[in-house]
Amino acid sequence: MPNLGPTELIIIAVVIILLFGAKKLPDMARSLGRSAKIFKAETKGLRDHDAADDATAQQPVQQPVQQQPVQQLPPAQPQPPVVQQPQVAPPIEQTTQNKAANN
Repeated sequence: MPNLGPTELIIIAVVIILLFGAKKLPDMARSLGRSAKIFKAETKGLRDHDAADDATAQQPVQQPVQQQPVQQLPPAQPQPPVVQQPQVAPPIEQTTQNKAANN
C-alpha cells in the first residue's frame, strides 16, 4: 500500500466533509471519543480481572475435607403426565322470547 501524502489526505478530508456535512462532524468525533474511552475502560477491567484470576490461581490449594458418603436413593418411579381437559362453557339455550325476537 503506497504512503498517503498531504494531497491525498486533503482529498479524503474533503470527501468526508461532503458526505457527512460540517455540522455532523463534531458530534461524530465526540461519539467516537466516548466509544474509545469506554473501550479503554473495558479492556483495563478485563486486564485487572485476568490479573486477579492469576493471583487466585497461584494460591495453594487446600486439601478437601473428608466427607461422608452420600446415601443413594432408589430411582423414583416416573409419574404419568397430568393432562387437563379444556373447559367448555355449556351451550346457551334460547328461550322462547329470544326465538320469537330472532324470527
